[in-house]
Amino acid sequence: MPVCHWEAYSITLIQRERMSGMITLAARDAASDAAHAAYKATVELWTLYSFGVAVTLLRTYARVRAVGWRNLGADDYLIWVAIIFYTAQTSLAYSVGKFAHGLANNSMTDAQRAALSPSNPEYVARVIGSKIQVAGWTTYMLLIGFLKLSVLAFYVRLTDGLSRKYRIPVFVGFALVIGSMVASVLTIFTACRPFNHYWQINPAPENVCQPAISMPIIWVTFAANLATDPFLIFVPIPMLWKSSLKTLKKVAVTIVLSAGVFVLVCATIKSVFLIVSPVSGAQIAEEWGTRETFVAVITTNLPMIFKLFKTWLGVLFGSAFQTSQKTYKTPSGGFRSIGGGDYPSRSRDRRGPPSSNPVTANMTFNESEERIVDNVQLEGLKAYAGPGGETTSSPGIVVSSQIEVTHEARRSANSVQPEQNVHEPW
Repeated sequence: MPVCHWEAYSITLIQRERMSGMITLAARDAASDAAHAAYKATVELWTLYSFGVAVTLLRTYARVRAVGWRNLGADDYLIWVAIIFYTAQTSLAYSVGKFAHGLANNSMTDAQRAALSPSNPEYVARVIGSKIQVAGWTTYMLLIGFLKLSVLAFYVRLTDGLSRKYRIPVFVGFALVIGSMVASVLTIFTACRPFNHYWQINPAPENVCQPAISMPIIWVTFAANLATDPFLIFVPIPMLWKSSLKTLKKVAVTIVLSAGVFVLVCATIKSVFLIVSPVSGAQIAEEWGTRETFVAVITTNLPMIFKLFKTWLGVLFGSAFQTSQKTYKTPSGGFRSIGGGDYPSRSRDRRGPPSSNPVTANMTFNESEERIVDNVQLEGLKAYAGPGGETTSSPGIVVSSQIEVTHEARRSANSVQPEQNVHEPW
Protein backbone atom coordinates (compact mmCIF):
# COMPACT_ATOMS: atom_id res chain seq x y z
CA MET A 1 0.00 0.00 0.00
CA PRO A 2 2.77 2.51 0.84
CA VAL A 3 4.32 1.78 -2.54
CA CYS A 4 1.02 2.41 -4.23
CA HIS A 5 0.67 5.71 -2.40
CA TRP A 6 4.21 6.69 -3.40
CA GLU A 7 3.51 5.85 -7.03
CA ALA A 8 0.31 7.88 -6.93
CA TYR A 9 2.18 10.82 -5.35
CA SER A 10 4.91 10.55 -8.00
CA ILE A 11 2.32 10.56 -10.77
CA THR A 12 0.68 13.64 -9.22
CA LEU A 13 4.01 15.49 -9.09
CA ILE A 14 4.73 14.62 -12.72
CA GLN A 15 1.29 15.85 -13.76
CA ARG A 16 1.79 19.09 -11.86
CA GLU A 17 5.19 19.65 -13.46
CA ARG A 18 3.71 19.03 -16.90
CA MET A 19 0.83 21.41 -16.19
CA SER A 20 3.25 24.02 -14.85
CA GLY A 21 5.39 23.63 -17.94
CA MET A 22 2.35 24.00 -20.17
CA ILE A 23 1.25 27.12 -18.29
CA THR A 24 4.75 28.60 -18.54
CA LEU A 25 4.88 27.82 -22.26
CA ALA A 26 1.42 29.32 -22.78
CA ALA A 27 2.47 32.45 -20.89
CA ARG A 28 5.59 32.75 -23.02
CA ASP A 29 3.54 32.33 -26.20
CA ALA A 30 1.06 34.95 -25.02
CA ALA A 31 3.87 37.38 -24.19
CA SER A 32 5.48 36.72 -27.56
CA ASP A 33 2.21 37.29 -29.39
CA ALA A 34 1.62 40.52 -27.46
CA ALA A 35 5.12 41.77 -28.27
CA HIS A 36 4.66 40.92 -31.94
CA ALA A 37 1.29 42.69 -32.04
CA ALA A 38 2.79 45.76 -30.36
CA TYR A 39 5.63 45.80 -32.89
CA LYS A 40 3.20 45.58 -35.82
CA ALA A 41 1.07 48.37 -34.35
CA THR A 42 4.13 50.59 -33.93
CA VAL A 43 5.29 49.98 -37.49
CA GLU A 44 1.82 50.72 -38.86
CA LEU A 45 1.50 53.84 -36.71
CA TRP A 46 4.74 55.50 -37.84
CA THR A 47 4.43 54.31 -41.44
CA LEU A 48 1.01 55.88 -41.82
CA TYR A 49 2.17 59.04 -40.07
CA SER A 50 5.21 59.38 -42.34
CA PHE A 51 3.10 58.87 -45.43
CA GLY A 52 0.50 61.38 -44.24
CA VAL A 53 3.12 64.07 -43.60
CA ALA A 54 4.78 63.31 -46.96
CA VAL A 55 1.47 63.79 -48.77
CA THR A 56 0.94 67.09 -46.94
CA LEU A 57 4.40 68.25 -48.02
CA LEU A 58 3.51 67.23 -51.57
CA ARG A 59 0.29 69.23 -51.35
CA THR A 60 2.20 72.31 -50.19
CA TYR A 61 4.71 71.85 -53.01
CA ALA A 62 1.88 71.66 -55.55
CA ARG A 63 0.24 74.79 -54.18
CA VAL A 64 3.45 76.81 -54.02
CA ARG A 65 4.31 75.68 -57.52
CA ALA A 66 0.90 76.87 -58.69
CA VAL A 67 0.43 80.17 -56.86
CA GLY A 68 3.61 80.97 -54.93
CA TRP A 69 4.16 81.37 -51.20
CA ARG A 70 2.41 84.73 -50.98
CA ASN A 71 -0.81 83.47 -52.52
CA LEU A 72 -1.38 80.43 -50.33
CA GLY A 73 -4.90 80.18 -48.96
CA ALA A 74 -6.20 79.69 -45.44
CA ASP A 75 -6.65 75.97 -46.11
CA ASP A 76 -2.92 75.65 -46.86
CA TYR A 77 -2.10 76.89 -43.36
CA LEU A 78 -4.91 75.09 -41.55
CA ILE A 79 -3.67 71.77 -42.87
CA TRP A 80 -0.34 72.33 -41.12
CA VAL A 81 -2.06 73.22 -37.87
CA ALA A 82 -3.79 69.84 -38.22
CA ILE A 83 -0.42 68.17 -38.86
CA ILE A 84 0.87 69.56 -35.55
CA PHE A 85 -1.98 67.80 -33.76
CA TYR A 86 -1.42 64.72 -35.94
CA THR A 87 2.18 64.62 -34.71
CA ALA A 88 1.03 64.98 -31.10
CA GLN A 89 -1.61 62.28 -31.48
CA THR A 90 0.81 59.85 -33.10
CA SER A 91 3.36 60.45 -30.36
CA LEU A 92 0.71 59.84 -27.69
CA ALA A 93 -0.42 56.63 -29.39
CA TYR A 94 3.18 55.44 -29.39
CA SER A 95 3.70 56.47 -25.76
CA VAL A 96 0.66 54.58 -24.46
CA GLY A 97 2.27 51.37 -25.68
CA LYS A 98 5.88 52.26 -24.91
CA PHE A 99 5.50 53.70 -21.40
CA ALA A 100 2.06 52.51 -20.26
CA HIS A 101 2.22 49.09 -21.97
CA GLY A 102 -1.27 49.68 -23.37
CA LEU A 103 -2.79 49.94 -19.87
CA ALA A 104 -5.21 52.46 -18.37
CA ASN A 105 -7.65 52.49 -15.45
CA ASN A 106 -10.22 50.31 -17.25
CA SER A 107 -10.72 46.53 -17.60
CA MET A 108 -9.93 45.68 -13.96
CA THR A 109 -11.85 43.82 -11.26
CA ASP A 110 -12.26 45.27 -7.79
CA ALA A 111 -9.87 42.63 -6.43
CA GLN A 112 -7.21 43.58 -8.95
CA ARG A 113 -7.58 47.25 -8.09
CA ALA A 114 -7.31 46.56 -4.36
CA ALA A 115 -4.18 44.46 -4.89
CA LEU A 116 -2.30 47.31 -6.60
CA SER A 117 -0.39 49.71 -4.39
CA PRO A 118 0.61 53.17 -5.65
CA SER A 119 4.24 52.05 -5.74
CA ASN A 120 3.46 49.08 -7.97
CA PRO A 121 4.84 49.52 -11.54
CA GLU A 122 1.51 48.43 -13.01
CA TYR A 123 -0.29 51.08 -10.94
CA VAL A 124 2.08 53.76 -12.25
CA ALA A 125 1.67 52.50 -15.83
CA ARG A 126 -2.12 52.60 -15.58
CA VAL A 127 -2.08 56.17 -14.27
CA ILE A 128 0.23 57.27 -17.09
CA GLY A 129 -1.89 55.42 -19.64
CA SER A 130 -5.10 57.06 -18.42
CA LYS A 131 -3.56 60.54 -18.68
CA ILE A 132 -2.36 59.76 -22.19
CA GLN A 133 -5.87 58.63 -23.13
CA VAL A 134 -7.32 62.00 -22.05
CA ALA A 135 -4.68 63.87 -24.04
CA GLY A 136 -5.19 61.51 -26.97
CA TRP A 137 -8.94 62.17 -27.21
CA THR A 138 -8.29 65.92 -27.08
CA THR A 139 -5.66 65.95 -29.82
CA TYR A 140 -7.83 63.61 -31.91
CA MET A 141 -10.77 66.00 -31.90
CA LEU A 142 -8.57 69.03 -32.62
CA LEU A 143 -6.84 67.16 -35.46
CA ILE A 144 -10.11 66.11 -37.09
CA GLY A 145 -11.58 69.57 -36.52
CA PHE A 146 -8.74 71.46 -38.20
CA LEU A 147 -8.74 69.04 -41.12
CA LYS A 148 -12.43 69.81 -41.65
CA LEU A 149 -11.78 73.55 -41.34
CA SER A 150 -9.13 73.19 -44.04
CA VAL A 151 -11.68 71.50 -46.31
CA LEU A 152 -14.18 74.28 -45.68
CA ALA A 153 -11.56 76.95 -46.40
CA PHE A 154 -10.95 75.17 -49.70
CA TYR A 155 -14.69 75.33 -50.42
CA VAL A 156 -14.62 79.08 -49.74
CA ARG A 157 -12.10 79.50 -52.54
CA LEU A 158 -14.02 77.09 -54.74
CA THR A 159 -17.25 79.07 -54.43
CA ASP A 160 -15.73 82.55 -54.51
CA GLY A 161 -17.78 84.59 -56.97
CA LEU A 162 -20.79 82.28 -56.94
CA SER A 163 -24.22 83.25 -55.66
CA ARG A 164 -25.13 83.04 -51.99
CA LYS A 165 -27.00 79.76 -52.32
CA TYR A 166 -23.67 78.02 -52.98
CA ARG A 167 -21.70 79.88 -50.31
CA ILE A 168 -24.17 79.74 -47.41
CA PRO A 169 -23.77 75.94 -46.93
CA VAL A 170 -20.02 76.46 -46.58
CA PHE A 171 -20.47 78.90 -43.71
CA VAL A 172 -23.06 76.61 -42.15
CA GLY A 173 -20.35 73.95 -42.31
CA PHE A 174 -17.97 76.23 -40.39
CA ALA A 175 -20.58 76.59 -37.65
CA LEU A 176 -21.14 72.82 -37.49
CA VAL A 177 -17.44 71.96 -37.36
CA ILE A 178 -16.52 74.59 -34.78
CA GLY A 179 -19.58 73.70 -32.71
CA SER A 180 -18.75 69.98 -32.78
CA MET A 181 -15.13 70.68 -31.82
CA VAL A 182 -16.17 72.79 -28.84
CA ALA A 183 -18.81 70.25 -27.75
CA SER A 184 -16.36 67.35 -27.94
CA VAL A 185 -13.58 69.12 -26.03
CA LEU A 186 -16.03 70.32 -23.38
CA THR A 187 -17.31 66.76 -23.00
CA ILE A 188 -13.78 65.48 -22.48
CA PHE A 189 -12.99 68.08 -19.83
CA THR A 190 -16.33 68.16 -18.00
CA ALA A 191 -17.76 64.62 -18.19
CA CYS A 192 -15.63 63.30 -15.32
CA ARG A 193 -15.70 65.34 -12.12
CA PRO A 194 -13.38 65.79 -10.36
CA PHE A 195 -11.04 65.76 -13.32
CA ASN A 196 -8.32 63.70 -11.64
CA HIS A 197 -10.70 60.74 -11.42
CA TYR A 198 -9.79 60.13 -15.05
CA TRP A 199 -6.67 58.33 -13.75
CA GLN A 200 -8.06 56.97 -10.49
CA ILE A 201 -7.34 53.28 -9.93
CA ASN A 202 -8.92 52.39 -6.58
CA PRO A 203 -11.78 52.62 -5.83
CA ALA A 204 -13.05 51.84 -9.30
CA PRO A 205 -14.15 54.99 -11.15
CA GLU A 206 -17.38 55.07 -13.12
CA ASN A 207 -17.29 54.40 -16.85
CA VAL A 208 -17.39 58.13 -17.55
CA CYS A 209 -14.03 58.46 -15.76
CA GLN A 210 -12.34 55.64 -17.67
CA PRO A 211 -11.05 57.66 -20.65
CA ALA A 212 -10.15 54.72 -22.86
CA ILE A 213 -13.77 53.50 -22.92
CA SER A 214 -15.76 56.51 -21.65
CA MET A 215 -19.19 56.28 -23.29
CA PRO A 216 -19.95 60.03 -23.21
CA ILE A 217 -16.68 60.75 -25.04
CA ILE A 218 -17.22 57.94 -27.55
CA TRP A 219 -20.79 58.97 -28.36
CA VAL A 220 -20.14 62.72 -28.58
CA THR A 221 -17.11 62.35 -30.85
CA PHE A 222 -18.94 59.87 -33.06
CA ALA A 223 -22.00 62.13 -33.25
CA ALA A 224 -19.73 65.04 -34.20
CA ASN A 225 -18.28 63.04 -37.08
CA LEU A 226 -21.70 61.79 -38.12
CA ALA A 227 -23.07 65.34 -38.25
CA THR A 228 -20.18 66.99 -40.09
CA ASP A 229 -18.63 64.39 -42.42
CA PRO A 230 -21.67 63.82 -44.68
CA PHE A 231 -22.32 67.56 -44.75
CA LEU A 232 -18.79 68.30 -45.96
CA ILE A 233 -19.00 65.55 -48.55
CA PHE A 234 -22.24 66.83 -50.10
CA VAL A 235 -21.59 70.60 -50.03
CA PRO A 236 -19.94 70.74 -53.51
CA ILE A 237 -22.01 67.96 -55.07
CA PRO A 238 -25.13 69.99 -56.09
CA MET A 239 -22.97 72.60 -57.82
CA LEU A 240 -21.04 69.88 -59.61
CA TRP A 241 -24.04 67.91 -60.86
CA LYS A 242 -25.85 71.02 -62.12
CA SER A 243 -22.88 71.79 -64.32
CA SER A 244 -22.47 70.73 -67.95
CA LEU A 245 -19.60 68.33 -67.35
CA LYS A 246 -19.93 64.90 -68.89
CA THR A 247 -21.41 62.31 -66.56
CA LEU A 248 -18.19 60.30 -66.41
CA LYS A 249 -16.24 63.35 -65.35
CA LYS A 250 -18.88 64.28 -62.79
CA VAL A 251 -18.49 60.83 -61.29
CA ALA A 252 -14.70 61.19 -61.22
CA VAL A 253 -14.85 64.57 -59.48
CA THR A 254 -17.46 63.27 -57.05
CA ILE A 255 -15.20 60.38 -56.07
CA VAL A 256 -12.29 62.74 -55.39
CA LEU A 257 -14.38 65.18 -53.36
CA SER A 258 -16.25 62.40 -51.53
CA ALA A 259 -13.22 60.42 -50.41
CA GLY A 260 -13.96 61.62 -46.88
CA VAL A 261 -16.63 58.93 -46.60
CA PHE A 262 -13.81 56.50 -45.74
CA VAL A 263 -13.04 58.62 -42.67
CA LEU A 264 -16.60 58.15 -41.46
CA VAL A 265 -16.35 54.41 -42.10
CA CYS A 266 -13.20 54.15 -39.95
CA ALA A 267 -14.77 56.29 -37.21
CA THR A 268 -17.86 54.08 -37.22
CA ILE A 269 -15.86 50.85 -36.97
CA LYS A 270 -13.78 52.28 -34.11
CA SER A 271 -16.86 53.43 -32.19
CA VAL A 272 -18.67 50.12 -32.69
CA PHE A 273 -15.77 48.15 -31.22
CA LEU A 274 -15.60 50.46 -28.19
CA ILE A 275 -19.35 50.38 -27.59
CA VAL A 276 -19.99 46.68 -28.18
CA SER A 277 -16.85 45.30 -26.52
CA PRO A 278 -15.07 47.92 -24.41
CA VAL A 279 -12.72 45.32 -22.89
CA SER A 280 -11.52 43.21 -25.80
CA GLY A 281 -12.34 45.74 -28.52
CA ALA A 282 -10.22 48.60 -27.18
CA GLN A 283 -7.05 47.42 -28.93
CA ILE A 284 -8.83 46.96 -32.27
CA ALA A 285 -10.51 50.35 -31.84
CA GLU A 286 -7.10 51.94 -31.29
CA GLU A 287 -5.84 50.47 -34.56
CA TRP A 288 -8.87 51.78 -36.45
CA GLY A 289 -8.40 55.17 -34.81
CA THR A 290 -4.88 55.29 -36.26
CA ARG A 291 -6.24 54.46 -39.70
CA GLU A 292 -9.05 56.99 -39.35
CA THR A 293 -6.73 59.94 -38.76
CA PHE A 294 -4.43 58.81 -41.58
CA VAL A 295 -7.30 58.56 -44.06
CA ALA A 296 -8.55 61.97 -42.91
CA VAL A 297 -5.16 63.56 -43.66
CA ILE A 298 -4.93 61.90 -47.08
CA THR A 299 -8.47 62.77 -48.19
CA THR A 300 -8.04 66.39 -47.13
CA ASN A 301 -4.94 66.71 -49.31
CA LEU A 302 -6.21 64.64 -52.23
CA PRO A 303 -7.92 67.40 -54.27
CA MET A 304 -4.77 69.53 -54.17
CA ILE A 305 -2.38 66.86 -55.42
CA PHE A 306 -4.70 65.29 -57.99
CA LYS A 307 -3.47 67.50 -60.82
CA LEU A 308 0.17 66.99 -59.81
CA PHE A 309 -0.21 63.22 -59.93
CA LYS A 310 -1.89 63.50 -63.30
CA THR A 311 1.04 65.53 -64.62
CA TRP A 312 3.54 62.99 -63.35
CA LEU A 313 1.56 60.12 -64.84
CA GLY A 314 1.56 62.01 -68.13
CA VAL A 315 5.35 62.12 -68.06
CA LEU A 316 5.56 58.41 -67.28
CA PHE A 317 2.86 57.06 -69.57
CA GLY A 318 2.66 59.60 -72.34
CA SER A 319 -0.32 61.15 -74.05
CA ALA A 320 -2.90 58.99 -72.31
CA PHE A 321 -2.60 61.30 -69.30
CA GLN A 322 -1.73 64.51 -71.13
CA THR A 323 -4.17 67.40 -71.39
CA SER A 324 -4.07 70.47 -73.55
CA GLN A 325 -3.31 73.82 -71.96
CA LYS A 326 -5.32 76.79 -73.19
CA THR A 327 -5.54 80.38 -72.05
CA TYR A 328 -8.88 82.02 -71.43
CA LYS A 329 -9.86 85.64 -71.08
CA THR A 330 -12.84 86.57 -68.96
CA PRO A 331 -14.16 90.09 -68.38
CA SER A 332 -13.48 90.19 -64.68
CA GLY A 333 -11.95 92.75 -62.40
CA GLY A 334 -10.62 90.10 -60.08
CA PHE A 335 -10.07 86.39 -60.15
CA ARG A 336 -10.07 83.72 -57.48
CA SER A 337 -9.11 80.24 -58.51
CA ILE A 338 -8.94 77.02 -56.55
CA GLY A 339 -5.28 77.76 -56.00
CA GLY A 340 -6.16 81.13 -54.59
CA GLY A 341 -3.75 83.26 -56.63
CA ASP A 342 -4.30 86.49 -58.53
CA TYR A 343 -2.09 87.28 -61.47
CA PRO A 344 -1.82 90.16 -63.96
CA SER A 345 -2.51 89.57 -67.62
CA ARG A 346 -3.16 91.29 -70.88
CA SER A 347 -6.19 93.55 -70.91
CA ARG A 348 -8.60 95.25 -73.24
CA ASP A 349 -11.52 97.64 -72.87
CA ARG A 350 -14.87 96.17 -71.98
CA ARG A 351 -17.64 97.44 -74.20
CA GLY A 352 -21.39 97.14 -73.84
CA PRO A 353 -23.81 97.32 -70.94
CA PRO A 354 -23.01 95.69 -67.62
CA SER A 355 -23.95 92.07 -67.16
CA SER A 356 -27.26 91.32 -65.51
CA ASN A 357 -25.44 88.57 -63.62
CA PRO A 358 -22.46 90.29 -61.98
CA VAL A 359 -21.21 87.10 -60.35
CA THR A 360 -19.89 84.34 -62.54
CA ALA A 361 -17.70 81.36 -61.96
CA ASN A 362 -15.61 79.19 -64.17
CA MET A 363 -14.96 75.64 -62.99
CA THR A 364 -12.97 73.01 -64.76
CA PHE A 365 -11.77 69.52 -63.94
CA ASN A 366 -9.93 67.00 -66.06
CA GLU A 367 -10.09 68.67 -69.45
CA SER A 368 -13.63 70.14 -69.26
CA GLU A 369 -14.48 73.75 -68.55
CA GLU A 370 -17.73 75.50 -67.86
CA ARG A 371 -19.11 78.77 -66.64
CA ILE A 372 -21.61 78.80 -63.80
CA VAL A 373 -24.01 81.74 -63.48
CA ASP A 374 -26.34 81.55 -60.46
CA ASN A 375 -28.18 78.41 -61.60
CA VAL A 376 -24.95 77.00 -62.98
CA GLN A 377 -25.86 77.63 -66.62
CA LEU A 378 -23.25 77.31 -69.33
CA GLU A 379 -22.55 80.62 -71.02
CA GLY A 380 -20.32 81.71 -73.86
CA LEU A 381 -16.61 81.67 -73.24
CA LYS A 382 -13.91 83.43 -75.23
CA ALA A 383 -10.39 82.20 -75.73
CA TYR A 384 -7.46 84.11 -77.19
CA ALA A 385 -6.27 82.21 -80.21
CA GLY A 386 -2.79 83.69 -80.25
CA PRO A 387 -0.59 86.59 -79.33
CA GLY A 388 -2.46 88.84 -81.75
CA GLY A 389 -5.36 89.02 -79.39
CA GLU A 390 -8.03 87.78 -81.81
CA THR A 391 -10.81 85.93 -80.10
CA THR A 392 -13.05 83.14 -81.17
CA SER A 393 -16.25 82.07 -79.54
CA SER A 394 -16.14 78.75 -77.80
CA PRO A 395 -19.55 77.10 -77.70
CA GLY A 396 -20.15 74.12 -75.46
CA ILE A 397 -17.39 72.58 -73.39
CA VAL A 398 -13.91 74.03 -73.73
CA VAL A 399 -10.91 71.77 -73.32
CA SER A 400 -8.71 72.63 -70.36
CA SER A 401 -6.86 71.00 -67.52
CA GLN A 402 -7.52 73.53 -64.82
CA ILE A 403 -10.11 74.42 -62.25
CA GLU A 404 -10.84 78.13 -62.13
CA VAL A 405 -13.28 80.35 -60.33
CA THR A 406 -13.92 83.74 -61.95
CA HIS A 407 -15.37 86.62 -59.98
CA GLU A 408 -16.84 89.53 -61.95
CA ALA A 409 -17.32 92.68 -59.90
CA ARG A 410 -20.40 94.85 -60.51
CA ARG A 411 -19.59 97.93 -62.61
CA SER A 412 -21.49 100.79 -64.18
CA ALA A 413 -22.24 100.91 -67.88
CA ASN A 414 -19.74 103.71 -68.51
CA SER A 415 -16.82 102.21 -66.61
CA VAL A 416 -13.78 100.78 -68.27
CA GLN A 417 -12.24 97.83 -66.49
CA PRO A 418 -9.21 95.81 -67.53
CA GLU A 419 -9.58 92.09 -67.45
CA GLN A 420 -7.26 89.59 -65.84
CA ASN A 421 -6.34 86.12 -66.84
CA VAL A 422 -5.29 83.62 -64.24
CA HIS A 423 -4.35 80.02 -64.62
CA GLU A 424 -3.69 77.64 -61.87
CA PRO A 425 -3.68 73.87 -62.22
CA TRP A 426 -5.37 71.66 -59.69
